[in-house]
Amino acid sequence: MAVSTESADRSTNQLVLRRSVVGARRLSNYFWATIVTMGATGFFLASLSSYFGVNLLPFANPADFNPTDLIFVPQGVAMGFYGIAGLALASYLWLTMFWNVGGGYNQFDKETGTFQIVRKGFPGKNRHIEISQSLADIRTVKVQLKEGLNPKRALYLQVKGRSDIPLTRVGQPLPLSDLENQAAELARFLQVPLEGI
Repeated sequence: MAVSTESADRSTNQLVLRRSVVGARRLSNYFWATIVTMGATGFFLASLSSYFGVNLLPFANPADFNPTDLIFVPQGVAMGFYGIAGLALASYLWLTMFWNVGGGYNQFDKETGTFQIVRKGFPGKNRHIEISQSLADIRTVKVQLKEGLNPKRALYLQVKGRSDIPLTRVGQPLPLSDLENQAAELARFLQVPLEGI
């Protein structure tokens, strides 16, 4: 699903190459946000049940587990702490997906002789992140590969006067074949050297 979203959005005009970049709205983020929300809500309701002496867990079978039997100090307090911490983490995940942090596009335009790297950030004065520069300043397209426990497969643009600019999504690494195809296509389009493959 994410791979198709990150594929090239080619216009009919061969002078413009535009690629969408997936942000926080990925299936894996929705999955983990849902799991954390459900678990944290369960911990928090168990804590409240032990405090008020009323079973607030809708799916708890009193024969197996009755949260009212928990002693509020220290068990109920600990469960409440874990519940609040989990709900804070879940809120962060849901908000980053709502704001689509990291989402945007890369556009290379030979007509105007410029490229634009556009991303969405967190709300505030830097919500809209945009880098725009001349195509003539591009030195190379660089592929970074790191395998192992925490693999990294990323595509960068080396530009005069700047540090390397990332072009691919953050988080899940792209499949190697997709990364190679995107790198070769971009280097061919920009007519610059390709490094790292």
